[in-house]
Amino acid sequence: MKAIITPVIMISFLIASGILLSVLGFQPIQVIASLVFLIIMCGTLFYWKFRLAFAFLGISVLLVVKLLDVPRLIEFAHLDVILFLVGMMTIIGFLEENHFFEYLVAKVVDAVGERPYLLMTILMVLSALSAALIDEVTSILFMMSAMFHITKRYKINPVPFLLMIVFATNIGSSATAVGNPIGVMIAIRANLTFLDFLRWAAPISLLCLSITIPLCFFFFRKPMNLLKTEMKKEGNEPHELKHVRYTKAGIRRSWILFSCTIVCLILHSNIEKMLDLEKNTLLIGTALFFGAVSLFLKGIHAQEFFMRRVDWWTLTFFMALFASVGTLKCVGVTEQIANGMIHVSNGGSFFLLNLFTAAISLLTAFMDNVLAVATFIPIIHEIEKIGVYIFPFWWAMLFGGALFGNATVIGSTANIIAMGMYEKETGGHIKFFDWLKPGIIVSVVTITIAIAALLAQFHLMPNAPLEF
Repeated sequence: MKAIITPVIMISFLIASGILLSVLGFQPIQVIASLVFLIIMCGTLFYWKFRLAFAFLGISVLLVVKLLDVPRLIEFAHLDVILFLVGMMTIIGFLEENHFFEYLVAKVVDAVGERPYLLMTILMVLSALSAALIDEVTSILFMMSAMFHITKRYKINPVPFLLMIVFATNIGSSATAVGNPIGVMIAIRANLTFLDFLRWAAPISLLCLSITIPLCFFFFRKPMNLLKTEMKKEGNEPHELKHVRYTKAGIRRSWILFSCTIVCLILHSNIEKMLDLEKNTLLIGTALFFGAVSLFLKGIHAQEFFMRRVDWWTLTFFMALFASVGTLKCVGVTEQIANGMIHVSNGGSFFLLNLFTAAISLLTAFMDNVLAVATFIPIIHEIEKIGVYIFPFWWAMLFGGALFGNATVIGSTANIIAMGMYEKETGGHIKFFDWLKPGIIVSVVTITIAIAALLAQFHLMPNAPLEF
């Protein structure tokens, strides 16, 4: 029955959307471009495993109807973002295969011992920190692995602890340019440096995390008390490090590679100024250089390692998605949306920022944050054209995309991976509304704090007008 209902819903939605866009005064080419984009969105939402097929289908239609040509396809695909992600995936793959992250987590867990609140606090902080310095996907993989070791040993339900780890990971991913694909997209499109993120995003991310930890402890107080009871039982002392297969040489090489990569990412803007390079040149260059070092260290296994560790499926989907969004900009759809938002806000920047944040947050919760941000980046550029000060809009988009990724199971890539690991580990499934209740609470609280903290610093922003 579901096999029939889903396509009927999709087709009905697309027909209704086409009629609505025509009534709203969109030109035929704008309606076609919008419908192609909506086909990709609906295909991604309802048929996740076939999202790349829907993206390819959409691009082929745009090419055939001449709304997109090959030069523009290449221009809109954001190869700078893709190359950065390729380099970082290569580096992270090398560190993972040396069990670097498992080693670090195991050392911490063994040091904490039988103190559940301290243990979960440290695990949530580590989740946020690793997401900020590495990326949310890698963070969720090794933090979830450590969490499953703990819940299996004490024979407790892993779901509350899974949610705590995911919430912290998504919050932490907003702290730097490398924590989340949306951070990479925003950094490159807005010409923001790694240090800009440390100044404007990291403190707010830390503030949100400091509120989320006690909020989670209150919401999940029964599972936390159960963990405390189980940890006090004799013979339940943690010994995580013995489960990690590592070599001292591998850990040593990993430390050097990881440290050098992070230092270069932090200093990239200063080095660019010294060498008179274009902004963010070394952001991409750092990822590619240390990606090359990782491949050299893999020796004769480099080719097989590279093909296995780089997520080509996702990256190719991103390129097709970016190209479809670029087409919306090219035919004037994003300009129409921007004008509509400005009209609703009566030209007031404060109301417009809040409207923008609400829109990006809702799209993130029900469409995935990468898709939402890719859709809204051109809209910010259109808002800028009419003279609106857009610096706070970039950060609002970052926080809306990262923090509201906690609201639903499909809100971010980290959520989907965590769900997959849970299903594989237990054979169970987390129901949509079981995630939604704590997810919405955490998302609403953190986005409110983030926007309030952002606006409180308005007059400290570069070239800020006297009034907003």
